[in-house]
Amino acid sequence: MIKSISKAKSLRGEIIVPGDKSISHRAVMLGGISNGTTEITGFLEAADPLSTLSCYRAMGIESKVENGKLFIFGKGIHGLQKPSSVLDAGNSGTTMRLLSGILAGQKFPTSISGDQYLNKRPMKRIIDPLTKMGAKIASTEKYTAPLNISPVEKLRAIEYELPVASAQVKSAVLLAGLYADGVTKVIESKQSRDHTERMLNLSTEEINGKNIVSVTGGMKLTAKEFIIPGDPSSAAFFVVAGLISKSSEIIIRNVGLNPTRTGFLNVLRQMGGRIRIENERVVAGEPIGDLIVTSSELKSNLILQGDIIPNIIDEIPILSIAAAHAIGSFEVRGAKDLRNKETDRIVAVCKNLRAMGLTVDEFEDGFAFDSKNKLFNNNFESFDDHRIAMAFGIASLALEGESKITNAECVNISYPNFWDTLQILQH
Repeated sequence: MIKSISKAKSLRGEIIVPGDKSISHRAVMLGGISNGTTEITGFLEAADPLSTLSCYRAMGIESKVENGKLFIFGKGIHGLQKPSSVLDAGNSGTTMRLLSGILAGQKFPTSISGDQYLNKRPMKRIIDPLTKMGAKIASTEKYTAPLNISPVEKLRAIEYELPVASAQVKSAVLLAGLYADGVTKVIESKQSRDHTERMLNLSTEEINGKNIVSVTGGMKLTAKEFIIPGDPSSAAFFVVAGLISKSSEIIIRNVGLNPTRTGFLNVLRQMGGRIRIENERVVAGEPIGDLIVTSSELKSNLILQGDIIPNIIDEIPILSIAAAHAIGSFEVRGAKDLRNKETDRIVAVCKNLRAMGLTVDEFEDGFAFDSKNKLFNNNFESFDDHRIAMAFGIASLALEGESKITNAECVNISYPNFWDTLQILQH
């Protein structure tokens, strides 16, 4: 699908973005290995979380949707059954990496694979720590999927310091730790998103500037109710849309405000973005609130690097759009992991920014550019990556003339109604 987008006169309205993708994955995974029926409100019915749900169904976990809620009928920590075929994670790296931690502790063999894009993404980052725990995982020579996971007698508890901040690796080790003897600890020098430890109510402490999360093997999980807030990564696109479009005001209700996820708000405020938070509250252990965004004259002159990168890794594409429509320079460093997403997002962002008329320097771990007074509409490639498609869809709102996004249907990975919501706001 090719999506055509013209410059918006203004954006006005009130929206609710879909449920948080990260929490949706984890709610299904934890629900399936808990005792009893888990009730999930706000589950993101998009391709990635549905891949997790499909994998669980293949292992005998039943579920149903009723009155807008998803119910997972858990069978306890040892209740999963051997699937009859290869588990299909689709395009979802979260499904493959987190589920591998759970599969490593099962008493049956499993194979998990994905689509052509997922099967190119690096899995050594989870294979290494899980192998240290005693797991048996076979992959391709390049440490990519398909992954074949064989049963072992017992996993070992370990202390593992993350080489690079990654919530997926942290979560894979913690989930495997549920099946290990003793206490498994994950140490991170830069804190990554903490949904797994919140949802499992795990012990966390800070020692010498490092964040340490612990899980005790053999703990039994009891079903609970999860109320999933709006995904801040999805909200980020409309926050930037409201800032760069003239005469605009957008209200985004019930957005998750977990401090490990809201670095993008701090960056946009540094750029002069007018963003207010109202109705702040805590629901089911997660802080949420309403965002009110008003058109702003943005100034960048920013270098994003260091501790903030893990917090904003998914928002860097849309932050680059804010900077492109701002005055000043913009540089991203220490974000090499962008090359390991659904596509190489450094390549994708640089190519599309150049198509807008910017001169962009590409580095191994980031990119840099100076803004220009005149930007151009163009045909932008999505690279079959939902965040690239959405970012340059937003960019097009502030460009003269009509722009086009190729393979725009890839937004279904995280935000199936994205283009409809964008249309509703235009006036």
